[in-house]
Amino acid sequence: MIALAVTVRLPSVLRELANGAGYLDASGSTLGEVLDGIGARYPMLERRLRDEQGELRRYVNFYVDGQECRAIGGTAAPVEENAEVMVIPSVAGG
Repeated sequence: MIALAVTVRLPSVLRELANGAGYLDASGSTLGEVLDGIGARYPMLERRLRDEQGELRRYVNFYVDGQECRAIGGTAAPVEENAEVMVIPSVAGG
């Protein structure tokens, strides 16, 4: 498949793992491919996004153009040209 240009939006809590960037340029035709590219550039960020088996971390939510990715295929979720991927860690409190 052709690698498509994608923007990944990071929350402030994860930006320090990407040299302070709030947005990352990435490419891929699936969420997994996009995360592979990000992981190659920012290994510490990769550890916060996916587990040792390459699966999405349970308490991190990913949205591809507003759709929760687990509902559309997880790491196999399709990513269109110029898509925006949002990464949103779950927040717990009491």
